[in-house]
Amino acid sequence: MHFKMEQAAVIMLLCLPFAACSAAGPLHAQCKVEWNFGVPCWNVYVALVSQIKLWSTADNCQQGGEKCLYTMESANIHSITAKHTTLSDKRVEDIILKLIPFHDNQSCHVSGFSVSETWYLVLDSGTNYCNLHNLVEGSGLDKAPGYAESTNDFKCTQFSAANCTIY
Repeated sequence: MHFKMEQAAVIMLLCLPFAACSAAGPLHAQCKVEWNFGVPCWNVYVALVSQIKLWSTADNCQQGGEKCLYTMESANIHSITAKHTTLSDKRVEDIILKLIPFHDNQSCHVSGFSVSETWYLVLDSGTNYCNLHNLVEGSGLDKAPGYAESTNDFKCTQFSAANCTIY
């Protein structure tokens, strides 16, 4: 009997991540967001790189939230890679932003991706979404002409529950 209970416990632990995400969503804490901006990619690039650099210290989070502790890894007009460290528990997420010009270089499409480095993290309260959203909002790009955002709970862990004033 004891052996069967141990087997059942192991099976439940192995299945728990799948049950938690069976309705929709990734099996690891991550987020993919697509944006369109009615401004050239150069403007988007400069705004995002500037925002990452502006929020590199913990200073901006003294009043709460996670709009801080971003680190630039590499950047060029086509791709930006960065990291975000959560203030509360020092978890690290990797961020990749791909910039693609369209409409004769007058508009820019950005694919954003954030993923937690913590391998076992399944749920993140929308942290990976907020990593991306906060950069766009902080840089003012959410006010750019032609701004549009596309994601959902299937592409983005706990997107519909995200509270970016906290995360």
